Amino acid sequence: MELATVNAINASLFENQNYDLSRDIVLIAGFGQGPAVMEVSPKVPATTVPANAARLCGCRSEWARMAHKPEFLAINPNAKLPAIVDGDVKVFDSSAILLYHTEKTGKFLPAKTDKARGELLSWMFFVSSGVGSYFGQSVHFRVYAPEKISYATDRYAFEAQRHAGILDARLAKQKYMIGDTYTIVDMNVWGWARLIPTVLGDGAWEKFPNLKRLVDEISARPAAQKAMALKDRHKFKTEMDAEAMQAMFPHLKVKVA
Repeated sequence: MELATVNAINASLFENQNYDLSRDIVLIAGFGQGPAVMEVSPKVPATTVPANAARLCGCRSEWARMAHKPEFLAINPNAKLPAIVDGDVKVFDSSAILLYHTEKTGKFLPAKTDKARGELLSWMFFVSSGVGSYFGQSVHFRVYAPEKISYATDRYAFEAQRHAGILDARLAKQKYMIGDTYTIVDMNVWGWARLIPTVLGDGAWEKFPNLKRLVDEISARPAAQKAMALKDRHKFKTEMDAEAMQAMFPHLKVKVA
């Protein structure tokens, strides 16, 4: 589940004040960190509650069961968050959703040049294939893996730090990821980078001052604050108990290799 970047998607929606989430788009999203809470739009086919009511799932284990239902698999065959339904359009994967939403609204894109377009796509995919993957695996092997494997822990912590360093070096040269223009690349980076203390430890920010500058600036934006505040509306189950572990990590009971 790409929970870190769900906040980035929500921030991009809140940034566009004319974009009516309840009317124009259905966002299936998770909020928070670690054992996450889920808020599922009532318009999603898998739900049966009336319009304008909230369908809430208390932890990842509840969402994992829900995500494997045929109704949701029709939206995202990979059974992962996030995903959207926009009319008859279905989009899944964080970066794909950010690109779709931004191109539809025409906001938070760089200059209309081949050079800027190339940078936009390159850094969006860098976050998807690199930052998200290594940050997530670093946390997984350090916190959730039933067996502590020093090789895996060291490898993913190293790669998470290396990727954060690449972002920091980029931001040492310019205000935003693509020059002086605030774009969805910055939102995408923010979704993961704000979790650096979780990924690399409490003192990690000292190594990435430029990245922290960006994170702090975006976190202060009203849209980002609204996105982060969504998780505070309700109380949710947060225990990563045996049931949650089985739902989140089904490979624990399947021998493949």
